[in-house]
Amino acid sequence: MRVAVLSSAGKDSTYACWWALMQGWSVEALVTVHVTSDDSMMFQLPNTSLAGLQAASMGVRWLPVLSEGIEEEEITELEAALRGGSDVVQAYERVRNDSQAVEFPQSIELVEGALEFDALVVGALRSDYQKTRIERMCERLGLISYCPLWHHTPEEHMGSLVQHGFDVRLVSVSTEGLGEDWLGARLTAESLARLAAAAREHRFNLDGEGGEFETIVVAAPHMSKSIEITGTPEWFGRRGTWRLDKACLT
Repeated sequence: MRVAVLSSAGKDSTYACWWALMQGWSVEALVTVHVTSDDSMMFQLPNTSLAGLQAASMGVRWLPVLSEGIEEEEITELEAALRGGSDVVQAYERVRNDSQAVEFPQSIELVEGALEFDALVVGALRSDYQKTRIERMCERLGLISYCPLWHHTPEEHMGSLVQHGFDVRLVSVSTEGLGEDWLGARLTAESLARLAAAAREHRFNLDGEGGEFETIVVAAPHMSKSIEITGTPEWFGRRGTWRLDKACLT
């Protein structure tokens, strides 16, 4: 089975990629939607350019896709790219310009022309909005859609990330109960216990599915190299982001 993985560099899509490899499937490319505005109903916003470093670490091709984040147009832009109808070099240059802290290696290989694959793997957890649109797009493209994490319990999913050695970092928080100290924090057994306690007390989703926090993954079982990162917390009263100062493969 030849698959492409819709990858934001976050915990869910990175885990879904590892899952696909564990099935013995061939991952033909990571596909990343780079939103050029400040909002998206479909896709993660911060630090998605790190998916390019993940692809290089895995030795697979990368397909960056530009989107303005306009509702119902995002999926059209993704579909056009999967059909080979987008300018990948232009998208890559835009991502590099918008992500100057990221040092892309010369070994990075972009998808040229239409991508030949059989299925699209996504890390959707419980968003019917996202899953439905992805499935409809795959039907139009004649592809199979796989959502291996669909309706996994938050406790199961987050615990599995720690158990299997994923180096997950929180890069944005926007909910009561998560303060500035969580920005850039690594998910470990200890920090997951604290996160679970905060989730119970403040009634937010432990897996961040409601937008309570966003993550990146800098090392994983299927990555041959890890991503070295440095960053600076930026706090805005009740929410914050972890601004990347540098990211490169080690």
